[in-house]
Amino acid sequence: MENLQSTIQSYLDTGLGQLVEWLLSPQAWVQFALVVGAYILARLLSAMVTPSIKRLLTFKADRPAVLHSIGGFIKLLLPLLLPLLAYGLTAAAEVIGSATLGSSEVIALGKRIFVFLALRTFVNQVLQVPLLRALGRLVLIPAGLLYVFGVLQPVLDFLSSTIVPLGNLSFDLLWLIKLICFAAIIFWLGGWSNSKSSDYLNQQEEMEPATRQLAVKASEIAIYGIAFLVLMNVMDISLSALTILGGAIGVGLGFGLQKIASNFISGVILLLEGQATVGDYVELDGGEQGKIVKMMARAIILETFDGKWIVVPNEDFIVTRVINYSDSGSANRYEAPFSVSYDTDINKVPDIVEAAVATHPSVLDKPFPPDCELRALGDNGIEFAVEFWVNGLDDGPNKFTSDVLFLVWNALKDNDIEIPYPQRVVEIKGTLPTISK
Repeated sequence: MENLQSTIQSYLDTGLGQLVEWLLSPQAWVQFALVVGAYILARLLSAMVTPSIKRLLTFKADRPAVLHSIGGFIKLLLPLLLPLLAYGLTAAAEVIGSATLGSSEVIALGKRIFVFLALRTFVNQVLQVPLLRALGRLVLIPAGLLYVFGVLQPVLDFLSSTIVPLGNLSFDLLWLIKLICFAAIIFWLGGWSNSKSSDYLNQQEEMEPATRQLAVKASEIAIYGIAFLVLMNVMDISLSALTILGGAIGVGLGFGLQKIASNFISGVILLLEGQATVGDYVELDGGEQGKIVKMMARAIILETFDGKWIVVPNEDFIVTRVINYSDSGSANRYEAPFSVSYDTDINKVPDIVEAAVATHPSVLDKPFPPDCELRALGDNGIEFAVEFWVNGLDDGPNKFTSDVLFLVWNALKDNDIEIPYPQRVVEIKGTLPTISK
């Protein structure tokens, strides 16, 4: 630490002496004027060229999507035009200053400043990913600032000489910073690749839904596995070096991760079997029911008809009973109960109701046509129920039972069949009480 403090102090003293020398030197002021002139010229050129580039990269809506993507990407880089032009013009001025003035230290400082401005513009205006932008603000901008003052290499040497021991392993601080930066970039690229591959696979409608979900999960595992191997190769880490650390982590967390592993394996089994997939309406043994909207590595998300999301662990689909109302190739049976008066000729009711229900466009003839059955001789009327088969669920966008009850009501009314309501006979024993006026 003392060596670092003395090094910093020596750099500060050297920098202060250099600044005083420049302030008293006419050549330094000439170089400063060249740097300012290069910046002003760069601003003028940038203001002239930028609108033309934007117009050139603005394509009509009927042009291929790849052109719009390329144009949008180049437009995103346009803020870098000013600092890069300033850097290029300053580099040209450095050649002139070295040839005519015999010195170009101030111009070299200007070049480093424009590099810093380019880095800051890249981080604040070009990077759109929050993770990469935060990483740039924590690493790139401080590194650029150190580069401006010419102390980047000493700081890097200090970081590389600071060793952090970790059991049988050890690493320096510079290696740790590189690991964090490369890991963030590589795994962000992995996430972006996974998003694009998932969108592509989900658009393949000729594939079975379960096959699509399995392909999405397989591609996700493959992409992140490749990203991990690339990171190990870039950082020159031998996988055998992770054996001890991995064993310790496995022993310490193995019991705590049992449920996660169980849910992950259960999710793979569900995708392989294809008994439940995205879009199916299911009901679990615990009473949870809804439409499967997402299948993740750990859990399945059900959406109820009232818009609520239920997160169900994958293991529950393996160890409990699950009713799948949307199983491919099968219809669903529903029934609509109703009653008629005791004054009705009940022998006519089945034919009337079955004919009326059969007119519904969603009611199927197979596996069975509508079937009206006598269920009970109730207190208030004779109870019937009509059974019918449909493709789909009786809720959400479909109201099959409601439609069928409308048909039953209208058919009974058209045939003058009375639908009863609760009736009670009240018997009063003795004489009625007299009411005095």
